[in-house]
Amino acid sequence: MQFVDEAVIEVKSGGGGRGCVSFRREKYVPRGGPDGGDGGDGGSVYIVGNSHMSTLLDFKYRQHWSAKRGAHGSGKNKHGKNGEDLIIPVPLGTEIIDEGEGNLIADVTEADKKILILKGGRGGRGNSRFVSSTHQAPREYDEGDPPRMMRIRFVLKVIADVGIIGFPNAGKSTLISVISHAKPKIADYPFTTLTPNLGIVRLDDERSFVAADIPGIIEGASEGVGLGTRFLRHVERTKALIHMIDMNPDNGRNPVEDYHTLNRELSSFSPLLAQKPQVVAAGKMDLTGADGKLSLLKEELAVDIFPVSAMNGTGIRDLLNHVFHLLARIQADETRSETEQ
Repeated sequence: MQFVDEAVIEVKSGGGGRGCVSFRREKYVPRGGPDGGDGGDGGSVYIVGNSHMSTLLDFKYRQHWSAKRGAHGSGKNKHGKNGEDLIIPVPLGTEIIDEGEGNLIADVTEADKKILILKGGRGGRGNSRFVSSTHQAPREYDEGDPPRMMRIRFVLKVIADVGIIGFPNAGKSTLISVISHAKPKIADYPFTTLTPNLGIVRLDDERSFVAADIPGIIEGASEGVGLGTRFLRHVERTKALIHMIDMNPDNGRNPVEDYHTLNRELSSFSPLLAQKPQVVAAGKMDLTGADGKLSLLKEELAVDIFPVSAMNGTGIRDLLNHVFHLLARIQADETRSETEQ
C-alpha cells in the first residue's frame, strides 16, 4: 500500500431542508388550518480515528466529501428527513488543519472518537410554525440553512513509542526487521526506506512497545536536502529515540560526527526533538575492525551506547530491555506530572 502522509480535501456539510407551505384539505371542513412541516436538518461532518488505517492514500484520489442535505418538509405537518452525517475515518496520529486559517482544528489520537468539523444546516420552519391568534393562515416559511464548506489539511505523524533514526544505510530497517515483524525494503543504497515502518517489539508476553524506522534524515534535511523535512515530523510523537550509528570500518564515516550532525538536524527542525531521550545503537559490530569505531564513540559521547549486530543478534536483547525501562520511566514521570497539576 502506498504511504501518503499529507492530503488536502474539501468538506461540505448538508444544507437544511426547506419548510413547507400547506393547508389542510378535509371533507366537510371549509377552512383547513396550516399544516406545513419543517425541513430536515442537514448532515454534519465528523472525523474519526481508525486504528486500522496507516496512510492518507484515500484522500489522494478523492478530494471532495459531502454530507447529505435535509429533505424538505411536506403537508400534514410531516417533518423532512434529516440528512445523513458524513463520517470520515483517518489514521491515528492525524492532525486536522484549517487550510484557510492555518489553525489546528484537532489532533486525532483516539480510535473511534468523533470530532465535529462542520455542523449541518438547520431545517427551515413550515408555515404551521407561524400561526398566531392574529395570523391564522400564514404563508411564511423558512429556507433551510445553507451548507457550509471548508478546506482542511490532514498531516499524519506516526504514533510510536520509539523512533529509530540514523543516516541512510546505517542499519535502521534491518534492526526493525529483527526486533519486530515489520518487513521493510532493505538494500545497499541511500533512501531505500521511503516510508516510516512501524513494528511492535515484544520482549515477552507482558512487555512490548511500538518502534518506527524513520527514513530520509541526512545532513541538511531540515533545510530540504534529500527527502527534506518530510519525515522529520514523524519523530515528534515518539517518547524516545534509538540513534543507529554505522560501525562499518570501511565506510569512511566518523561515528561521532554522524551523531552530532543528525542531532543538529533534529534541533534545527524542532528544539524539542533534540531533547528527547536517546539511546545509541552501535550497529554492524559483527564486522572486523568495528571495535575501533566503538572505542571512539564511547570516548566522545556521554550517552548510553549499546554495541549490536542485527545479523547475529549480539546485544539486541540488552538494547531492547534498556529501551523498555527507559519508556517506563518516561511514562512514570508523565503520570506524576499530570497528578501534580
